[in-house]
Amino acid sequence: MTETSRGSMTVELVLLTPVIVLFALMAIGMGRYEIAREQIVGAARAAAESASVVASPSEAAAAASSTAMSGLQGLGGSCSGTQVSTDTADFVPGGSVKVTVSCEVTFADLLVPGMPGSAVIRVIETAPIDPYRSVQ
Repeated sequence: MTETSRGSMTVELVLLTPVIVLFALMAIGMGRYEIAREQIVGAARAAAESASVVASPSEAAAAASSTAMSGLQGLGGSCSGTQVSTDTADFVPGGSVKVTVSCEVTFADLLVPGMPGSAVIRVIETAPIDPYRSVQ
């Protein structure tokens, strides 16, 4: 190898290293977002289903909140400001219950230029109420 080719390899390494690191950090950020989104979707679905099988609207809200929060425990610190709201306006036999779960996923620790510091994920799931059961 000549002295010139060794020098150009060093220049290539110096120029490509930040690009590779930036790409890896972007992949980590997008992976964090997708994992959080999938868990929030699952928690909202489970919360809506648990709210649809209880006897009263107040029990539905409590069941949805506890189910959603237990479903989001695996996210740890990457998800903050979790909110669960339950719409029981149509809580009658044959009606439905709607549960909204939202969470803020943070990216500030990644320090990727152009990537926001956080993103809010909001999922709405609806579950039907059995038309042949009694509701209080």
